Amino acid sequence: MPYQPPTHRVERSLRRTGAGVVVGLDEVGRGAWAGPVTVGAAITGQRRPPEGLTDSKLLTPRRREQLAPVLADWVTAYALGQASALECDELGMTAALRLAATRALEALPVRPDAVILDGKHDYLGGPWRVRTVIKGDQSCVCVAAASVLAKVHRDRQMSELAPEFPGYAFEDNAGYPSPVHRAALEELGPTAHHRLSWAYLDALPRWRHLKRTRETGDGEQLTLGF
Repeated sequence: MPYQPPTHRVERSLRRTGAGVVVGLDEVGRGAWAGPVTVGAAITGQRRPPEGLTDSKLLTPRRREQLAPVLADWVTAYALGQASALECDELGMTAALRLAATRALEALPVRPDAVILDGKHDYLGGPWRVRTVIKGDQSCVCVAAASVLAKVHRDRQMSELAPEFPGYAFEDNAGYPSPVHRAALEELGPTAHHRLSWAYLDALPRWRHLKRTRETGDGEQLTLGF
């Protein structure tokens, strides 16, 4: 399928309803075993985006690294918010995403009137005015920009952890599941940056005692997936 550049269509539709400042949000790290979940927030205006902008997952690491500084200079404003591995364990993923997104939005120099959120699930909620867009990181300029900026930032963070935790190959997998990552977990166990409520620990008998569960309001214990 030929490359289809993202557009300002959704942003323009929100502006027609009175939203003067529209921001795009995208997350990275939701499915990782280690590291934070990161949410990027980008305000882009109506200008033509840099060549090749699209969902960060569709770009090579080299192209993302090339594009990120261009985007940082091109956007009207952007900010990043994170929830740590511990916060993911303690809050659950939906609440952790909300926390990271709120931190990103509150770090912007201006309060947005509307938010374009990638995906079909509104994990942000009030008081923000949210428009969810499936594959928004491919179709919406501001969401695509947020996607690239968040991905590059988080990947760099995980690469910086790699020398401290050799064997896990954080520089390659960014904390996501991989054969090398799994083998290191089996041999060395989880680090302080691993999410201990994730189901991967069920397959590691040697380290299963470290598993964390989270109490729901009705006393039920939850184990998160992945």
